[in-house]
Amino acid sequence: MRETSQPVIAIMGPTASGKTAAALEIARHIPSEIVSVDSALVYRGMDIGTAKPTKEEQAAVPHHLIDIIDPAEAYSAARFRKEALQLISEIQQRGKLPLLAGGTMLYFKALTGGLDELPPANPAIRARLDEEAARTGWPAMHKRLAELDPITARRLKPNDSQRIQRALEIIELTGKPLSTFHSGEKQTRLPFRLIPIALEPSDRSKLHERIAHRFDQMLENDRLIEEVAHLRSRDDLHPGMPSMRCVGYRQTWQYLDGEFDRKTLRDKGIAATRQLAKRQLTWLRSMPDRITIDCLAPDATRQVMACIDNLTR
Repeated sequence: MRETSQPVIAIMGPTASGKTAAALEIARHIPSEIVSVDSALVYRGMDIGTAKPTKEEQAAVPHHLIDIIDPAEAYSAARFRKEALQLISEIQQRGKLPLLAGGTMLYFKALTGGLDELPPANPAIRARLDEEAARTGWPAMHKRLAELDPITARRLKPNDSQRIQRALEIIELTGKPLSTFHSGEKQTRLPFRLIPIALEPSDRSKLHERIAHRFDQMLENDRLIEEVAHLRSRDDLHPGMPSMRCVGYRQTWQYLDGEFDRKTLRDKGIAATRQLAKRQLTWLRSMPDRITIDCLAPDATRQVMACIDNLTR
């Protein structure tokens, strides 16, 4: 692919850093369309726990890759890359600025660095691995992975069920460890000029306060609990699915199963969201070419606008 001088803005950052608000503000000043870079926003019927942009926000600015699949389906980084590249091209042809906004750093990495070809998910293998994990626990599954693919196992925590499952699935499907697919040597040239802007907190504790406040809003009037209860009532969903492993949903499902009380649900939900934010910040720090703006600054959005104005002249 041949690179052009046409800019594409990437608004990145941890959860609760104000990415959606920044993207909406940019779109008010510059004709733009927003491409979501969020592995949870793709699911229909998952609105509260994902902090999905409201219908009014989506009506004000065209949004893409939101509400595109059912929670029973799977979505991959490879599919995101393919669809995002197509959308960016179409948005540019319409004479608008593509705004990539979200916190799924694996998707950003897939877009900028390319991906090795991996086999699609196999529901039968995943179901069997879930059954084994239910009997032995994910730490035991992690131990098995360490014997088969020690490189991948070293970078995964013993309870990282989703990634452990995928790594074991890859071994069964291909006969090769997942680590052999990620040599780090694959490079790709994008057909546009990507400008990565990262909204990062100068004070981690302040971000934690934002996270707690937002989770409390989700629990207000039992909104999140009712949303997960509706999903839980379906016959085709279970807690091992990627959609139901999303932060907030997993903990609420466990609460509805009677594993703990509401206060513990709040504590676990906030703790899991903080861990997500920590992982997102770790990813961001591995991107040396990003432009960093303090998401806690009162004029953070103005700074983003000024940055874009300078870089897109």
